[in-house]
Amino acid sequence: MVHIAQVMCDVAAQLRTERHPPVQTTLEAITVAAVDAVPAAEDAGISFVGDRSQIQARAPTGERPRALDTLQDQLGEGPCYSAIREHETVHAPDVATEDRWPRFAAVASERGVGSMLTVRLHHTADSTLGALNLYASTPHAFDADSEAIARIFAVHAAVALAAAEREEHLEAALRSRDRIGQAKGILMERYKLTPEQAFAVLASISTGTNRKLRDIADEIATTGAISADPRDHRRSGQRPDTALTALDRPPQSRR
Repeated sequence: MVHIAQVMCDVAAQLRTERHPPVQTTLEAITVAAVDAVPAAEDAGISFVGDRSQIQARAPTGERPRALDTLQDQLGEGPCYSAIREHETVHAPDVATEDRWPRFAAVASERGVGSMLTVRLHHTADSTLGALNLYASTPHAFDADSEAIARIFAVHAAVALAAAEREEHLEAALRSRDRIGQAKGILMERYKLTPEQAFAVLASISTGTNRKLRDIADEIATTGAISADPRDHRRSGQRPDTALTALDRPPQSRR
């Protein structure tokens, strides 16, 4: 256990070299450290639960986990899916004789995988960040000690990953807020609107064009222009939007 504690300290030190380590950097640090921490592990990858609960293959330590983690994503079967959806830990001691995921096991065996160990990465008690996939070239490579260490490692790794994900979401929200503020300022100056009217216009454009508000704001803040007249949906016979009546006045000329 001293060994895994040192590994996690090294990971923490590596992540501290960046002020706000992005999720991808954290994922890569986790997989590299996992190979060092878990006995018999030769390769590692993470099946990451992304937006809309899609499972993505991320941060492989080599070509074999890259191909096989991607294959699990494509097939919708494999130890990562079992770990995320059914069990905390999934052990495949002999991949060649594995019948739980026959399509995945056949390809994995052909690529030289003898055994696998997969551990869920918890976000909260009711949700998950993904699963850590560990690969070995020989059957029965992972023993009880490997499994115990992998579980402990996964707890610490999940904490680091959750922190990086929160930081990334916060930064994205702040960037979005800034862009919305810039777009509001452009509309306020050009059409002499109040802040409330400017935001209502952005929201109405978003609804009328079926685009995200932050994308509309980014376009206006970047180019100073709106690619399509936001009042077009009124002219097409749809319900008039009172938020856009402020745009009926002519834009103010810049001096």
